[in-house]
Amino acid sequence: MNGGTPARGGEGATGFGDFRRVMGYLRPYIPRMVAAGLCMLGVAAFTGAFALLIKNVLDDVFIHGDRFMLKVIPGAILATFFLKGLFYYGQQYLMGYIGQGVIRDLRGEVYDHLQEMDLRFYETHPTGNLVSRTLNDVTVLKETIDTSFTSLLSDSITLITLLGVVVYRDWRLALIALGVTPVALGPIRYFGRRMKRISRLSQEAVADLTDFLTESLAGHRVIQAFTAEARARERFGEHNHLYFRKLMKKTQARAFTSPTVEMIVAVGAVAAVYYGGTRVIAGELTPGTFFSFLTALIMSYQPIRKLGNLHVGIQEGLAAAARIFHLLDEEPGIRDRPGATELAPFSREVRFERVSFRYEAEWILRDVEVTARAGETVAFVGPSGGGKTTLVHLIPRFYEVEEGAITIDGIDIRDVTLHSLRRQIALVGQDTFLFNTTVRDNIAYGRPGASETEIVAAARAANAHTFVAELPEGYDTVVGEQGVRLSGGQKQRLSIARAILKDAPILILDEATSALDTESEALVQEALTHLMQGRTTFVIAHRLSTVQSADRIYVLEAGRIVEEGSHAELLAHDGLYRHLYQIQFGE
Repeated sequence: MNGGTPARGGEGATGFGDFRRVMGYLRPYIPRMVAAGLCMLGVAAFTGAFALLIKNVLDDVFIHGDRFMLKVIPGAILATFFLKGLFYYGQQYLMGYIGQGVIRDLRGEVYDHLQEMDLRFYETHPTGNLVSRTLNDVTVLKETIDTSFTSLLSDSITLITLLGVVVYRDWRLALIALGVTPVALGPIRYFGRRMKRISRLSQEAVADLTDFLTESLAGHRVIQAFTAEARARERFGEHNHLYFRKLMKKTQARAFTSPTVEMIVAVGAVAAVYYGGTRVIAGELTPGTFFSFLTALIMSYQPIRKLGNLHVGIQEGLAAAARIFHLLDEEPGIRDRPGATELAPFSREVRFERVSFRYEAEWILRDVEVTARAGETVAFVGPSGGGKTTLVHLIPRFYEVEEGAITIDGIDIRDVTLHSLRRQIALVGQDTFLFNTTVRDNIAYGRPGASETEIVAAARAANAHTFVAELPEGYDTVVGEQGVRLSGGQKQRLSIARAILKDAPILILDEATSALDTESEALVQEALTHLMQGRTTFVIAHRLSTVQSADRIYVLEAGRIVEEGSHAELLAHDGLYRHLYQIQFGE
């Protein structure tokens, strides 16, 4: 990961800790920062040079009528602004590159971190909230780097240069003009603390808004089917208005800061003008010296005002940084153990050894004993909520076993790397997920380097080639978000083709045909038969007709295995399986 990650603090970290951590992401860009700093020095130097030239304009040209200086000074002023413009361009480009680069790195780190998180994490973190942190919070932080950090360097250098001119022209006037500066620090600190608190609340509000928007767009069919459009609009309006209110509080805090600081500084400027004017009238200062001083003082107001807002802007960015770092600091619940080894190619059996699992305090599985030998098909049936899906999700370690162990060829799956474990497992579920890309890319998702011949062969084996060939662009047809342009049966067959192409020795089928009509189910079932050949298969099914040919059937109830055996053996026994069979087939 990026060099900024080691010092982690989270939401409870201090502002300085978050600031230092953000600074860590700037390390790869130090050469460009040095170049940007030199450009800032150039901007400051030529800004100060213009203020110095004002004395020559007034004293030499307008008062003494020096014709030579009349020819020299306009050219010097033009050259000053031209060179200042060049340095300003370099400063802006380099700082923009640094800001965009840091945000690219940070956004990439957030995404990489999210890919490592387990299912429990996603069950407790709404998608919209994660999207908001990856996009909105990172964007806020980008604006802080682009503006606040640039201002911290550039405006500080410019202000120091202009104050040098002010002191050089007359140190007594400088003391009067700048004596009020410490008074301005109080409002700056107050508004900075207020901005950090408001920014945190506004970022939480936009996360809620994004979460609701993501959910309502995904569920638009349900909303329309139940004529709930008005209620959805009302709820969106509530989230939208809350976010608006938080933004207006931020705007209010920003709007108060600048005029408050300007008013305080103006008091010193007025005092300096009055005192300086009396000295010019008394002949103690030339008009050129005074107006050079006054020009430098007035030009210093802009960096003073921007630096006054700087603390507010940084606090806004640090509120976003705290949320981002809090996300990055959440450790994956499932990761490779130290010394984890590569799992050898599967050859003998998968075994559950007194496996128990729970969500929080509630036990979902208790003392489960299951054995699946190489090439066998093992089925799990039982009432809804009995833990069947959770059971098979333990195999690829989507969840971690609480008690007991799952072994593959005698090796505890927690002792092998996640990558090597999941590489040997293929999953086809009830809720088929397709990416918004081409048919070809979806089939080859598990093997991106597969040839066209292999992709087509997998599609044929999954009974998908015929309908794919009829699509407008064949295998190059984009399927739409979550495969919206395809029917349920077509999406399921593409997911089977994806699993066939992966060619994993262990297969998990989780209600793969339950949502299909009779015709689609027949096509999918035929494709599944091709997929299951030569593989160790775990099947979850409510339709008992789909598991009758399984080598062994386990019946789960309330997280425990209450029966096991073949279809014929279980029917002969007057137990739960026979009861379920009689309900489904009306016997």
